Amino acid sequence: MKKITIVFWLLLLVNYSGLAQNKQILYNFTAVPQSMLTNPGADVSYKFYFGVPLLSGFSTHIGSSGFSAYDLFADNGIDFNDKLKTVIASTTNNDKLLVNEQLEIFNGGFRIGDWSNRTYVSFGMYQEFDALVYMPKDPAVLVLEGNQNYLGRSFNLGDIKARAEAISVLHLGFHKNIKENLIFGARGKIYTSSFNATSTKNTGYIYTVPSNTTVYEQVIYSNLQLQTSGIADYIDGNYEESTVKNSVKKALIGSDLGLGLDVGFTYYPKENIQWTGSIIDIGFISHSKNAKTYNFKGYYEYEGINPDFTDPNASGTSFSDFQDAIPLDTIRAAYRTWRPVKMNASYQYSFNDGRGSADCNCYGGDANGYQNAIGAQLFMMTTPKTPLMALTGYYQRNIANHLNLKATYTVDSFSYTNIGLGLSARIGAFNIYFMGDNLLAYRDLAKARSLSLQFGLNFVFKEKEE
Repeated sequence: MKKITIVFWLLLLVNYSGLAQNKQILYNFTAVPQSMLTNPGADVSYKFYFGVPLLSGFSTHIGSSGFSAYDLFADNGIDFNDKLKTVIASTTNNDKLLVNEQLEIFNGGFRIGDWSNRTYVSFGMYQEFDALVYMPKDPAVLVLEGNQNYLGRSFNLGDIKARAEAISVLHLGFHKNIKENLIFGARGKIYTSSFNATSTKNTGYIYTVPSNTTVYEQVIYSNLQLQTSGIADYIDGNYEESTVKNSVKKALIGSDLGLGLDVGFTYYPKENIQWTGSIIDIGFISHSKNAKTYNFKGYYEYEGINPDFTDPNASGTSFSDFQDAIPLDTIRAAYRTWRPVKMNASYQYSFNDGRGSADCNCYGGDANGYQNAIGAQLFMMTTPKTPLMALTGYYQRNIANHLNLKATYTVDSFSYTNIGLGLSARIGAFNIYFMGDNLLAYRDLAKARSLSLQFGLNFVFKEKEE
């Protein structure tokens, strides 16, 4: 029973842990080399660059579509259990919580050939933590309030959907001007997974109905599954000091391997009009090292008064009958997970050509000399339910190729007032960038439902004439 309790609560806790997110400020902000991670076909104009190890790129994001920290932890004299019940009552099983963290270990890139040969190679490695969660609406109501006031209602166990993982990614990208106004790029990836917990294919129900004035009939059908790799020893309580040390070592390079692919393009139908698109993380990871799957599958029907399915000391045979009917089945078997696929598309109109009467008619990047641009970007990401979507409008300003600004306004399922700002500055070859999202929420962070932050340090080398 101890294992049953641990796995059940792990399912619920994972649902409150919080996948990769929209990086709308970074996307197509080509003054920052990391923009190629969001579009391998981005139009960059550097001769070569390299990032400061461990400092070239850090990003974090948290988003909740159903509630904020203030709703749960406000010091307003309301009991926490009451606030929790209010939050659950005001959300649906489509509300979600996302958490993402990404740290670049190293990165770099260089152009092949002279300035007229616009072929580019980029490479690097980063570590990432991802978690996607859906509100387990029905199970949460049942746990907090019981079924006394919900006789005849079927509680859907399929509301439990979540996944969390930590991976490292080694990548190599290549892009080339297919034509003067068309750039295509691709990036290959090798994934190594440190740990994974996936519970997205659950079904089942619980309902209670009165069979007469004093006796109740309770039915439980369960088909719950939790797939794990890298954490089975912790769940089973079999870990030792050496297990912890090995886990720390695996935090950077995991044991489970996978492959992925990014593709993207930039197209200029006119010199000052730009279309871009990318598909990121088309790939999978095969989990075989320390992989363990926990299943709660079975059907149980009970007729009586106040059955107790959790206490082995309870009177009667309800506990043992329940345990026999819906056992915890654990198997050691490899499984495969697919990466959440991210898709981007954008349109940009540039104006105020700062080149004067210069003869250069180059396309793209900082080299085109346009000082201002406005545009729109569409983002989509696959999830266990409906795709996550966001629409962004933005304004970009280039100041003497040494200071670049980008302001964004984004509408998504987390906020309708998401204003972001990105800044990239270059002093000689040294580049520093900083990006913040949902700036209006900084007036009261506890009430924010979405926050993201990105910054990094690079050395970017351009042509001498720049």
